[in-house]
Parts: sequence; C-alpha cells; structure tokens
Amino acid sequence: MLNVTVSSNSATLTQKFITFIEKCKSISELKKLHALLITCGISKETQFSSRILCFTALSDSSSIDYAHRVFLQIKTPTIFDYNALIRGYSSSKNPCKSLSLFVEMLQNEVFPNYFTYPFVVKCLAKLSEVRIGRSVHGGVLKNGFDVDLYVSNSLIHMYGSCGDVLCARKVFDEMPVRNLVSWNSMMDGYGKCGDVVLMREVFDSMIERDVVSWSSLIDGYVKDGEYAEALAMFEKMRVEGPKANEVTIVSVLGACAHLGALEQGRVMHEYVVENKLPMTLVLRTSLVDMYAKCGAVEEALVVFREALGRKTDVLIWNAMIGGLATHGLVTESLELYKEMHVLKVRPDEITYLCLLCACAHGGLVKEAWCFFDSLGKDGMTAKCEHYACMMDVLARAGRLTEAYRFLCEMPMEPTASMLGALLSGCINHGRLDLAEIVGKKLIDLEPFHDGRYVGLSNVYALKKRWDEAKAMREAMDTRGVKKLPGFSVVEIFGALHRFIAHDKAHPESDQIYTILDFVLWQMKLDKDCEEPEQLSCDINGGLSNGVDSSALQMNDFSL
Repeated sequence: MLNVTVSSNSATLTQKFITFIEKCKSISELKKLHALLITCGISKETQFSSRILCFTALSDSSSIDYAHRVFLQIKTPTIFDYNALIRGYSSSKNPCKSLSLFVEMLQNEVFPNYFTYPFVVKCLAKLSEVRIGRSVHGGVLKNGFDVDLYVSNSLIHMYGSCGDVLCARKVFDEMPVRNLVSWNSMMDGYGKCGDVVLMREVFDSMIERDVVSWSSLIDGYVKDGEYAEALAMFEKMRVEGPKANEVTIVSVLGACAHLGALEQGRVMHEYVVENKLPMTLVLRTSLVDMYAKCGAVEEALVVFREALGRKTDVLIWNAMIGGLATHGLVTESLELYKEMHVLKVRPDEITYLCLLCACAHGGLVKEAWCFFDSLGKDGMTAKCEHYACMMDVLARAGRLTEAYRFLCEMPMEPTASMLGALLSGCINHGRLDLAEIVGKKLIDLEPFHDGRYVGLSNVYALKKRWDEAKAMREAMDTRGVKKLPGFSVVEIFGALHRFIAHDKAHPESDQIYTILDFVLWQMKLDKDCEEPEQLSCDINGGLSNGVDSSALQMNDFSL
C-alpha cells in the first residue's frame, strides 16, 4: 500500500496521502504512513495531522497514547482535534484525561461545541463526578446546548450513573424532543438507583421499545431481587417484544440461578442455541453459574469444558470452582483449581473465596490457611469476605478458640457475616457461653435484623433460660422488628411454586396436604417395619457372640 512515488505535484501527493490514511486498516499501517509523512517533512500539516489523530484515537485498532503524542505535535489544535482526543480518552481506561483536556481547551479559549459535551459528560459518568458534572451542565445551559438531543441524553446518563436520579428526571422532563435513547437512559438511571417501580412506570409510558428497554427492565428486577418478576417480564418480551440479546439472557439466567429454576434455565439455553446467539464467554459463564447453582453440576461441567478449547478468563473458572464447592464436591473443586494453575489462568480474590468455601464444606482447615496466606503472596489483600470465609472454616471444624482469637486479631472490625459464622459454630459445637457473647454483639451490629434476635433466643432456649429467650422475642416487638417467614420454592414442569410453613394459600393446597399426609404415614410405616428387623439382627448378633438364647427369650417374655 505504501509503495508510493514522491511526485513533484504537491496537490497530487497530498491527495494520495489522504487516500492512504482513509484506507488504513491497522495501527501498524498508519504508523508506517506517518513515518513516511515525517520523512517528507509534511506530517504537521493540518490535513494529515488531524486525520492521523482521528484514526489513532477513534478507530477499532486505536492507540490513545500514540494519538496524544500526535496531538502534542499540533501547534494550534482546533476544536476538531480536541473533540477527537477527548472522545478517545472517554472510552479508554483513563477517562480522567478527557476532563483535563477539556479544561486545557477552555484555558486556550477553544470553545466547546455540541460534539464536545457528550464525551466530557460520559467521562464524568464513568468517574461518578456529579459535582463537576453539575458545573459542566451549567456550561451547557450557558452556551445554549441544552436543546441538543445528544447532549441532554448524555446528561441523563451521567446523573443516573452518579445516583442523582432527580436531576436526571429534571433534564428528561425539560427536553423539548425525546428519542428512544432518552427513555432508555431514564430507565437505566432508575435501575441504577434501585427504583424498579419508577423504572417500570417509564417503561409502560414508552410508545416504542427496543431490546435495550426490555433488557434494562429485566436487569433492574434481577438486581432488586424480584427474580420471578424478571422471568415473567422475559416471557412477555418473547410474546410482545424484540428478539433477546446476550445482555437479556445473562440477566434471565441470573434470575434462574437465584430461584433454582433449572427447567427455565434449560429453556434459556435452548433459546440461545435456537436463535443462534453468539456463545460469548460472558454468556457461557452465566450458563455455568446457573447450572451449578441449580444443582445440575454435570451440565455445568459440560458447558465449562466446551469453553476450554477457546479463550477463557478467571470468571468462568470461578463459577465452576464455586459451583462444585457449594455442592460439597470439595476434591473436584480443588482439582479444578490445580488444572487452572497448570493452564496459567491467574486467580483473583473471588477464586480464593470459592476455595475457602470448599475448605469450609470439607473441614480442610490446614488447606484453608494455605489459601488464605496465598492471597498476600499473589499480591492481593484479604477483604472482609475472605475473613468471613476463614471464620466459617474454623467454626464449622469446631476450632472455636482459634476462631475467636482470629476474630480479635483481624485488622478490621468484625462484620455480621463473620460473627454469624462464629455463632453457628458455637451452637453446633455446644459452646453456648461464647454463643451468647457473639449473639449479643450481632444484635448491636444489626438491631433491625430479625434473625439476630431469633439466633440469641435459640441460644437461651438451648441453655433453658426461658425468660431471657422470651425477652428476646419481646425486644423484637418493642423495636418493631418483624420476623419474616422463611419460604421454599419448588419448580414443577417449569413453573415455580412458593411455600411457607403451614401454607394453605396454594390453589391445590388440599391435594398437597393429602399427599404429604400419605408420605408421612409411609415413613412411619417403614420405620415400624425396620424395628422388628433391627431386633432380629440384635438377636442373631447376640447368638453369634455366645449369648444364651433362652435367656433372651425369658427377658423378652418378662418385658
């Protein structure tokens, strides 16, 4: 491409170079062309420098550092040059540079236009700098760009990302014209603030919806813990809305995982295959996580193994190691970690959480300490979650004195999850004196958590201190703490059924209790049948050990 003969005709040469720049397909090609321009002594001419800057800052094979070096060679950068570099940095790992360039531009009296503001605001959204965002918004109003659709959309996104949904709504309501991006940005803002009610209100008000609208709402329900509502919304999307994309499926799989809705998860997997959606690493990881959390470990392993022939990352390994650990497959979990190590996949903090979880289930205290110490050796710092997991390992293994010493020596204040693990260990291993101390501390930490009062009340009940157990229940009433009933979810033919203790709200409640009574009767019958068999085994065992059968018969008769 670069075999060009230098012509004496300056205009022809300039046009040829411009054509070559526009046809560049990679940064390496562009650098060769740039070198040739430098050799010819014309690299700083505006028609070349601006095009090179634009390519290196914005193309798919961009190199933002190279773009900045080109920018520094431009004697008097124009608004076009500033916009290109600000836009490039706003999408980079260093969005702060967008802001510093914007300030430099103002100091050099290069005035921003409607192309400048969306990318400056985008960088502020990434940095969660709402205070500076308000100042930039003031500049938008002062310069009359608030009527521009793209500028307003970027402001809604910025305020929503920073958690200031009231300002986002004010911008939205004052827009003279809105497009689909405006509505989706407003929905996203409510979603990030956890207000799914207003998010749904915006969604229902939309005349037009695309896959982003549906996906945002479904994801909002998942993040708010309304998993059944998320699944219901996806079913509605299949009937009324557009074809789902990767983002939608990942959110729905997350809902299936939390509900244990295996059949619905399998349906989602089939949907991906039937609709020929690209099996990206994120999607594959979500499938592994869903199958593992729903108890279908073999299916999780199949999806996981299919990924090993391709590029993997630590997330999919974490999902599989954690899934095996959760189901008590401790050996398999640790073996998978060894395989990960062989393949030179670098573990992260989540990997070690999964490994500590496996050790807790397997009672592997020595191995747990080894993994806990490896965090520091791998250049990571143990977080609260790692300390809580280590506490769980020690408490489950009955190493309560060691656990209490570990708690006292931690470089941070104990969290409720740490103390909760210790309390469970104390109760399970009969250390009720220590359980009482920990239980009181938990109530101090979380005075409005119903489980903390119930936990300490149970400790008092085990110690037969009935008055104090009753006092705990009364303390809940005094403080207005309500006991939320526990519930179970059962999936039958893809439909989820929710039950609490003594529940009779289900439409088929009578039939359910009839079957339950039958099962209980069957269990009692089996137990009654086992007792004569056990007695027969005891007699035969006694005879084989030389016990006088007549003595057994006389004793049995006297009974």
